[in-house]
Amino acid sequence: MILSSTQKNAVLKSMAKILETDRNAIIAANQLDLQQFAGNDKALFDRLKADDKKVHGMIQSVKEVLEKEDPIGNEIYHFRHENGMEVINRTAPFGTIMIIYESRPDVTIEAASIAFKSGNKILLKGGKEAIHSNLKLVECWHKALTENGLTTDWIDYFDYNREKTQDFLRNPTQRIDLIVPRGGEGLINFVKTHAKCPILVSGRGNNFLYVHPTANLEIAEAIIKNGKLTKISACNALDKVLIDKNLPNYDLFINKIIEDLAAANVEIHIEKDLSKLNDSLIQIENENIWYEEFLDYKIAIGTVENLEDSIHKINEYCGGHSVTIVAEDKTAAANFMQSIDAAAVYHNASTRFTDGGQFGMGAELAISTDKIHHRGPLGLDQLVTNKWFIYGNGQTR
Repeated sequence: MILSSTQKNAVLKSMAKILETDRNAIIAANQLDLQQFAGNDKALFDRLKADDKKVHGMIQSVKEVLEKEDPIGNEIYHFRHENGMEVINRTAPFGTIMIIYESRPDVTIEAASIAFKSGNKILLKGGKEAIHSNLKLVECWHKALTENGLTTDWIDYFDYNREKTQDFLRNPTQRIDLIVPRGGEGLINFVKTHAKCPILVSGRGNNFLYVHPTANLEIAEAIIKNGKLTKISACNALDKVLIDKNLPNYDLFINKIIEDLAAANVEIHIEKDLSKLNDSLIQIENENIWYEEFLDYKIAIGTVENLEDSIHKINEYCGGHSVTIVAEDKTAAANFMQSIDAAAVYHNASTRFTDGGQFGMGAELAISTDKIHHRGPLGLDQLVTNKWFIYGNGQTR
């Protein structure tokens, strides 16, 4: 069934109102999840929380999607064949998209909003830690669909445990056109191992910052602190800092960064050649730490010989999400940005901006670190595929 823009917008308009009306009930459901939260994972707890501010963000994300143009049916390519046929390529829905995610109830709103507006049916599989929040939010979605005469299976929720999810991925009971695992390395590997349909990997960060010899050190300090301290649970948070050995005032700068981060209770890991500057910090013993995404008050600081060395090291270890260079040399920065293999590359700015809203796209389904079919934030315009329409009058080949 193909829905018109009017139908889709009516549902989104209803949903924004329902979220406002049910605001207190949503927060109450989330409180049940927070009370049952076990463990000391600060990042997971931060993503789980749905307070008044978070619900306001959900409402705004629905309104943003409502106001955007329908992405379906847009012409991408038009060709008139010499035999008179019209060949047109247009945007089209995927069909059914499944998103498997951890902790974040707001994904239940953002993912469903853009999937629905782009003409897709969406299957939501959230984590057990957010079950009360997610079920309440899906109830809101079903109200919005029903109010507008549509069936609730446009937006469905799977309250499955790990074993049942595994069985579904191996032998789905309905057609799945795309699966998006949004979470940590364990979740991504789980989906890759068991799913039989196309997968779009998202959610993993492990982001790097390189301090070039020409860096403005005040800018470097501000970006490092912003990237590490503002939201540890975000996939765009900063995990690794590489400092060029040719940086003027090298020792003073590193000591200042260490002092700033230590004051914020960040666990600092340093390479052995930096231990002479501060022997109280944790020395990096093997390369495995460079592959890790921390999602915690934890950072690794190392050194590189030059620009080329930084590029090589980052491409070896980073998660392909976001990387930044701090440099006043624009030629060096351009070389760095062209050479780094990541979805988003920055010059003199924080990795924390890698986000659909910050990029002017509005709500996002996820941030893809894959190269097919799209890389970076997956917003409304990216949640489509394409379809060829050929119009003839009896042509044969």
